[in-house]
Amino acid sequence: MTLQSAPASPPPARAGTDSGAPDAPRRRLRFPSAFTVLIAVTVAVWALTFVIPAGRYDTKNGSPVPGTYHPVELTTGFWERLKDLFLAPVNGLYGVTDTGTGLTAPGGTGAFAGAAGVFLFILAVGAFITVTMRTGALTAGVARLAQRLHHRRTLLLVVLLTVFSLGGTTYGMAEETLGFYGLMIPLMLGLGYDRMVAATVVMVGAGVGTLASTVNPFATGVASDSAGIGTGDGIVLRLVMWACLTALAAAYVVRYARRVTEDPSRSLTPLTEDDLRIKAEGSDATKLTSRQRAVLCLFAATFLFMIFAVVPWSDLHVTFLPTLGWYFPELAALFIVAAVAAGLVGGLGEKGTVNAVTAGAGDFIGAAMIVMLARGVTVIMNNASVTDTVLDALQSAVADTSSGVFAVLMFLVNLPLAFFVPSSSGHAALAMPILAPLADFAGVSRALVVTAYQSASGWVNLVTPTSAVVMGGLALAEIRYDRYLRFMAPLMGALLVAVAGFLALGAAMR
Repeated sequence: MTLQSAPASPPPARAGTDSGAPDAPRRRLRFPSAFTVLIAVTVAVWALTFVIPAGRYDTKNGSPVPGTYHPVELTTGFWERLKDLFLAPVNGLYGVTDTGTGLTAPGGTGAFAGAAGVFLFILAVGAFITVTMRTGALTAGVARLAQRLHHRRTLLLVVLLTVFSLGGTTYGMAEETLGFYGLMIPLMLGLGYDRMVAATVVMVGAGVGTLASTVNPFATGVASDSAGIGTGDGIVLRLVMWACLTALAAAYVVRYARRVTEDPSRSLTPLTEDDLRIKAEGSDATKLTSRQRAVLCLFAATFLFMIFAVVPWSDLHVTFLPTLGWYFPELAALFIVAAVAAGLVGGLGEKGTVNAVTAGAGDFIGAAMIVMLARGVTVIMNNASVTDTVLDALQSAVADTSSGVFAVLMFLVNLPLAFFVPSSSGHAALAMPILAPLADFAGVSRALVVTAYQSASGWVNLVTPTSAVVMGGLALAEIRYDRYLRFMAPLMGALLVAVAGFLALGAAMR
């Protein structure tokens, strides 16, 4: 947030106007905030549930059984469904899905469906970032890094984007990226870029990596298991896709970054007063104190340990490293402990550390609420039993086609499903048992169906407003959603064509 002071004197009159009469202020249409977008999506999806027929598949071990789709009559009336709309944010935070009825509601018994773990994780990351900032270590460290790499900043962009892409392709790096915005924004501003560059290095890097997942257990692993094949099936095509699409994304981000540095007026996120302050601080590369060096070491170690703790090393056939299997509850605890440790090591003292922790959690509450709202959309669809209906319609669309057309259609029909089910693992468990057997009749490998699914899921999740990663990341970076869409539109088109080409090539090689 920035505060604008009133000008000391009125601005000069424009040519052709009466200097004695001030210009009438012009109304400017502004794109709504992320909260408004998600609320509108929630209401729209809720309204569509009255139009889309309710239906379900029979399930076996939690997965739908092909050929068993049947219409169902909802037992919930209008007022119960209106209550679902009213409780959508609450269900998105801590709703529980009843194993008998399949309905999600707060305070029930069954499988936890809310995003409380991600919610707390974001607050914990906010606390950790704020504590580190208040010690002065992060600002000083970023300033020195920006000064040293100023003449090699293009290489730095490519390396950082590739690192995030590696996280996406190996273990589906998604919500974990929310912790990196506090580091990327001051770094990129110090290098002369804008907030869009800082956000897209993280979001596009991890997103493209997830789109071209190679061994990602949450996408490739779940989908391959549901399709009855091994995770390594089709990995050669996916490796080639990952290398090419990561290079494409890096070239696109670098092109925009160079354009911004050459002509700042072409930036989609013009510098604010806060940005100028951060940039000025970044130009003052003071010497790091011993306390600040210790805090920076703790900062780096925390993020490195987070990555180590979530990567399924056993699935990657890395036997000398243990698989901890940590998820958001453990990660939230990690960042809370690290925040306290950073405050004490950095010399903030007990009171200063507590104040920084609470202030940091407060600064990140907006991004956490975005996650809550996004999860509520999925709950509304599940409670209305329309998700399986959408899936059945997609199944009918790809039947009886040639192998080449089938591969591309598999990608296209998964696009709307990815919007309604932004969870890659949930999408895989839902769609693969239905769509994978269709590959046998089209004469293509089931691995190609897996590749088509994960590409569609990754492509949509780069921009979908129902994704907590997208909306939460934009909230942290303070970037309007419409401006992000303007940035992404050409890249989305290029990725769409490239993925379709790779899938057609995979079908032809079969």
